[in-house]
Amino acid sequence: QVQLVESGGGLVQAGGSLRLSCTASGRTFSSYAMAWFRQAPGKEREFVARISRATGITYYADSVKGRFTISRDNAKNTMYLQMNSLKPEDTAVYYCAADLNSGGAYAYWGQGTQVTVSS
Repeated sequence: QVQLVESGGGLVQAGGSLRLSCTASGRTFSSYAMAWFRQAPGKEREFVARISRATGITYYADSVKGRFTISRDNAKNTMYLQMNSLKPEDTAVYYCAADLNSGGAYAYWGQGTQVTVSS
């Protein structure tokens, strides 16, 4: 079992920055890959970024590449999403997720944190 708790969301103006955090508990944090997803009103949930468990290899959706940075601190059991140059279309509920088998299936999810970008 893995428990995930997101924090750091809020209201920001376009062009601004936010940093989201996802704190994990329940299993050795360094043993599994992690990712961020988001869901905007009326839209399906979409992939944002992923970070591998050990090597820290990262992947990004094209829509956020160059603006968002995913990272993790295994000593703190925490993953981060630094979001810069935010746009109104980044407005969504952001979720963190854990992939325990590194196969792309995310079995555990956080409750989500709201990010609102005003124009």
